[in-house]
Amino acid sequence: MARHLITSALPYINGIKHLGNMVGSMLPADVYARYLRQRGHDVLYICATDEHGTPAELAAKEAGLPVDAFCAQQHDAQKAIYDGFELSFDYFGRSSSAENRDITQHFARRLKENGFIEERAIRQVYSLDDERFLPDRYIVGTCPHCGYDKARGDQCENCTRVLDPTDLIDARSAISGSSRLEVRETKHLFLLQSKLQPEVEGWLDTNGSKEWPTLASSIAHKWLTEGLQDRAITRDLEWGVPVPADVWPELAAEGKVFYVWFDAPIEYIGATKEWADVDPENRDWKSWWYEADDTVRYTEFMAKDNVPFHTVMFPATQLGTREPWKKVDYVKAFNWLNYYGGKFSTSQRRGVFTDAALDLLPADYWRYFLMANAPESDDTSFTWELFASSVNKDLADTLGNFVNRVLSFSRKRFGDTVPTGREAGEAEAKLGEQIAELLAEYEEHMDALQFRKAAQALRALWSAGNSYLEEKAPWLEIKTDQDGAALTLRTAMNLIHLYSVISEPFIPASARAMREAFSLEGDNAQWVTADHARALDAVPAGTPFTVPPVLFAKITEEDLESYRERFGGTEQAA
Repeated sequence: MARHLITSALPYINGIKHLGNMVGSMLPADVYARYLRQRGHDVLYICATDEHGTPAELAAKEAGLPVDAFCAQQHDAQKAIYDGFELSFDYFGRSSSAENRDITQHFARRLKENGFIEERAIRQVYSLDDERFLPDRYIVGTCPHCGYDKARGDQCENCTRVLDPTDLIDARSAISGSSRLEVRETKHLFLLQSKLQPEVEGWLDTNGSKEWPTLASSIAHKWLTEGLQDRAITRDLEWGVPVPADVWPELAAEGKVFYVWFDAPIEYIGATKEWADVDPENRDWKSWWYEADDTVRYTEFMAKDNVPFHTVMFPATQLGTREPWKKVDYVKAFNWLNYYGGKFSTSQRRGVFTDAALDLLPADYWRYFLMANAPESDDTSFTWELFASSVNKDLADTLGNFVNRVLSFSRKRFGDTVPTGREAGEAEAKLGEQIAELLAEYEEHMDALQFRKAAQALRALWSAGNSYLEEKAPWLEIKTDQDGAALTLRTAMNLIHLYSVISEPFIPASARAMREAFSLEGDNAQWVTADHARALDAVPAGTPFTVPPVLFAKITEEDLESYRERFGGTEQAA
């Protein structure tokens, strides 16, 4: 049994997330965590809301709330949605926690002691009308690289290039819209990434990064090839982790706080301490993060725009402390999920958002579709037509229909217990071997975090049951061979139970409904061994069962029309 530490990129606090955010980090992390738990591993899945930075202050201002109250409200709203998607976090924290503040300040002190933070005078944009310095996202303008006219001062949402506020063309204040800006001198703290570059390169070369997906490793090495630049890690904001006054009294007096991208990754550690502080006698956060033993394997999930910060900046921060912090072993990065050719956008409310998705249909519909179409090797596009096809063919026809017709027919002809019939024969032995082979393929893809391939293997497992049922045709078999029909149905019921176990990572609610159809002791969600897959005997004859409600309702053309009308369904410019 291994210990698996799993984190997904922290969802930002400034509003409900869209489906692209869900499939780009939190959902695949949950699928993997569920799978590992079923295999008997010790799993700690940590996430949190990312609550600092300019967008939080701007969103709070727009909502007419103090920023702390806004963040508390949004944290609860987001957590409710993630509960609705059945994301199985072991802990879902907040980057504004006291734990994160203390650990972030500790990191800064250690970096200063080791010569990797220095104070520098810089020239920064000052708004005459707002009477304040404007941190990165308080400035918007035109991206000098792609011409996008709503680029932020830290990163262009359109081309993902990292920017400095002074790079923007036709810059203006995000607070007032004023273009009466000038550049003035002020002081900030800089993380000396240039001094840490050789260590980051050495770490990447020796920690197995060559095994990462090409998307993650190529982005990390591209940044290193271009050369790491020293980076300002403080901002002029009212909300954030304050610069410690015992180290930098002048900056603390000026109200400087740490840059959100400095403290946000540290919140993985902070949230783990939040988790431990709930039950300190039985939970040890340091065993996962500080001098963690060799049994801990750390996997991060994120979209491609987050990769540089997690594979370069955060490891540099950890290395610079000269302390034994656990660093990532495997980075699973994702491309974009687009919406009819245009990007999902939180700021522009374009696409399907997670709250609206749950209002339309149960979470399992979305979970399965998103993972079966996860943007792993390239960008993918959400369309209502593709969504409906996936739900109707895979979930309703292949899995749901199999469950319903097997259980309904057996109850009608043999009553409310699993029928006995004869011993398994050649067809059942052949089916068992096929299921064992497909299960091994499914496990191989899950272990490799290849989710689209895993979904294909899962679909093939469901299809095998349908093929067996069509071949044996118990509705005909029962006319001449009642014991044979009973065997067929008993075998099919064992397939249903097997499906309930192996489908758990993708569609947990439906998997529970399938397991609960049988009156067996315990939840019986423990992973299926190859021998058990061959035997197909987890549900013995005589076991009482019920017929669950229809697992998946088909999406009709009328449904599609209403969805397209509500959310749009035409090609958009990217």
